[in-house]
Amino acid sequence: MADKNRNRPIGVFDSGLGGLSAVREIRSLLPAEDLIYFGDTGRVPYGTRSRETIRRYAAQDIRFLLSHADCKAVVVACGTVSANALDMLRENNDIPIIGVIDPAVEAAARATKNGNIGIIATPSTIASGAYEQALLAQNPDFRVTSQACALFVPLVENGFVDADDPIPRLTAERYLAPIKESGADTLILGCTHYPLLSAVISAVLPDVTLIDTGYEAAQSLAKLLSEREMQTPTAPPGTSRFYVSDEPQGFAHAASRFLGLSENEPLPTVERVNIAAY
Repeated sequence: MADKNRNRPIGVFDSGLGGLSAVREIRSLLPAEDLIYFGDTGRVPYGTRSRETIRRYAAQDIRFLLSHADCKAVVVACGTVSANALDMLRENNDIPIIGVIDPAVEAAARATKNGNIGIIATPSTIASGAYEQALLAQNPDFRVTSQACALFVPLVENGFVDADDPIPRLTAERYLAPIKESGADTLILGCTHYPLLSAVISAVLPDVTLIDTGYEAAQSLAKLLSEREMQTPTAPPGTSRFYVSDEPQGFAHAASRFLGLSENEPLPTVERVNIAAY
């Protein structure tokens, strides 16, 4: 049965900039949909926080989205939250909530040729074991190598994403050495910040297929909306609203780059909110 309020927006949230990689993919796949994005830039990164703190932050993030818009679905564009709080968010809210883990794991299972899969993510996500457990549930014969990459999020947030820059390149070489040694032919970028480092990662692992969690989550969202007849019936383009918990100006400049906007396009309008009030 079709949703009676299909024009409702889609909510997306992340700890900072990384979720914009998912927004870009959603906008490409579903150009008619209205989007509302929250980046918790005042508390980034989430990946080094305790599980209790991550769950508290996630509850505040989704409360903000739902208080500002009657969202028909929410994409948790954060690997750390997907690994540590997705169950809680689904229990406490009666709308579809899509994380990044299951879509990425299914894509990796399809992509691998030798059954040897690497995972890179934040320390909290790796500690949760969520990706590894999901992969082994797909196929217990998979060989999985996991690596925490604590410095990748700060690199992305500060614009160090160029493959020719020695700072991200040397950092990637150090972190990715166990993945290279493992012989993995497929690598899950287990944080939506990490696709912004794809050029750097591919330079270190040139023959490895990269699984972009934001892209796979967008594909999962499109499938869900289609199956439940929840797509907006209006013609594109849809609107996008952006909110952050810290200084908006720097986010707006970064967002234009990560969303693929041309130099002639205006910077997105970004509003600051007091997320601690939610």
